[in-house]
Amino acid sequence: MRDKGEFLFTSESVSEGHPDKVADRISDTVLDAFLAADPYARVACETLVTTNRVVLAGETRGPDSVTPELLAHLTRMAIHDIGYDQSGFSWRHADIAVHLHAQSSDIAQGVDASGNKDEGAGDQGIMFGYACTETPTLMPAPLHYAHLLLRRISEMRRNNDLSVAGLLPDAKSQVTLRYVDGKPVAATSVVISTQHVEGMAQSDIKAKLIPLIASSLPQGWMPPENEIYINPTGNFVIGGPDGDCGLTGRKIIVDTYGGAAPHGGGAFSGKDPTKVDRSAAYACRYLAKNVVAAGLADKCTLQISYAIGVSHPLSVYVELHGNPYEVDEAKLETTLREMMDLRPRGIREHLHLNRPIYAVTSAYGHFGREPDVESGTFTWEKTDLAAQLKSAFGR
Repeated sequence: MRDKGEFLFTSESVSEGHPDKVADRISDTVLDAFLAADPYARVACETLVTTNRVVLAGETRGPDSVTPELLAHLTRMAIHDIGYDQSGFSWRHADIAVHLHAQSSDIAQGVDASGNKDEGAGDQGIMFGYACTETPTLMPAPLHYAHLLLRRISEMRRNNDLSVAGLLPDAKSQVTLRYVDGKPVAATSVVISTQHVEGMAQSDIKAKLIPLIASSLPQGWMPPENEIYINPTGNFVIGGPDGDCGLTGRKIIVDTYGGAAPHGGGAFSGKDPTKVDRSAAYACRYLAKNVVAAGLADKCTLQISYAIGVSHPLSVYVELHGNPYEVDEAKLETTLREMMDLRPRGIREHLHLNRPIYAVTSAYGHFGREPDVESGTFTWEKTDLAAQLKSAFGR
């Protein structure tokens, strides 16, 4: 994203009832079940959802107590929690097929620690982290507000709030902001498409959502009424997996930074923390956020790369986007590697990732969320390294 001039930038979000997010939720529910039984279980679970059908596939290594019957039951409970009890997709009636098998021994021998060999990365790849000062959560503003709109609708729906009566779980949002010299100053358009009960007029849905949009955006940011698009295609009664097939890992830009920063390409949901696609991406966000929280940059992009079976990262790269505070970026790269062990085991232990904490990450973004000490979720959102970074750079 440019740092100067005037431009528009757009990000989208999808609700927990979007078919791809239903698949992500189920994959992370499977992961949590294995980690609850064994913190060192291995899981790579993919999910497909369509009209009254769910298919789980992938590789696992864990205790026999996590049976196909248990996973089918937990899948139904996840669908129930999202809110689907419709003729085309119901937690009661969906056919659930579990096709999980043992992890490949070829992969296991590269990842497992043995003898003098440390635990290796579960795959090769590049991972990115990003943080900026556009919002209190240090996330890009377009994605922040796109998530906020859908999260508020979901919370109101779950609380049976009459102001959103008739709205159903599947929804998408899109927010376009105008930037001046790298800073967001107003929304130029907002799009919300939401599933609804049969017979609701488009004007009624718009009347429900315009006040919510106005109260979610900063004062003075509301776009003109003709740039607010509510269900622009008209009817949206058939939704969720009945309206569109869903697959794990198809919303990676929604999961990360809304397109404001690079993405390494690997999805997160359904993968245990030996998979650096997930754990190292969390570490990248953690470090980038601490750099910005320490006042060393207004924007920070961080990249780490790995080779499968190799424990240490092959590279660590930091970009401070113009470096307005004249920080030595090479020194920063070295300092971050000294502050955090970036081997897979080091990341897991530093961020306490071997716990059943993942189902809640599957919707509304993996980043920009509030860390919860009690549940142990979103530890990568802490800024507990900021004071050390300030000291290291004399701030």
